[in-house]
Amino acid sequence: MSKSIRRLALALGLAAAAVASPALAKNPMVGGAPMYANKTIVENAVNSKDHTTLVAAVKAAGLVDTLSGPGPFTVFAPTNAAFAKLPPGTVETLVQPQNKAQLTGILTYHVVPGVYTAKELMAAVRQGGGQAELKTVQGEPLTVTTKGKAVMLTDTKGNMAKVTIPNVMQSNGVIHVINGVMMP
Repeated sequence: MSKSIRRLALALGLAAAAVASPALAKNPMVGGAPMYANKTIVENAVNSKDHTTLVAAVKAAGLVDTLSGPGPFTVFAPTNAAFAKLPPGTVETLVQPQNKAQLTGILTYHVVPGVYTAKELMAAVRQGGGQAELKTVQGEPLTVTTKGKAVMLTDTKGNMAKVTIPNVMQSNGVIHVINGVMMP
């Protein structure tokens, strides 16, 4: 693990965790598997049939230890279908060892330090007059908006994704399943 990833893990480990709402569903199903609030992001993600591409990418980027660490993290997790929307060959190219830095940048663009539930994201959008900006671990911002009761994300290139399954609570953060891949 690189020095910057270790520093990132330490910094995130020291970040203050937000308290999860007790109204959130316990052990929601994602990709045909229950997601247990007492397991880490990685421990749960490996069981989701809808996130095999994301898990393979996290492994290829060497981020398993970081995302298994104390966090807390908010992860916007693209599904396999979201990765399939990328141009043909993109994922296969990104997971090659020579592209590890680029892959790491893309994956850490889906991670925000701290825990942000959908309710908190929607409140931030209201406070921001219709949008809120989240600084990702990668360093570039994601813009959060709402469409009805749905939380929407927009990357720096203008690509949009919808949170399709919100508030999947983990021992080291929260996952929001999204239907697109965000690009820094």
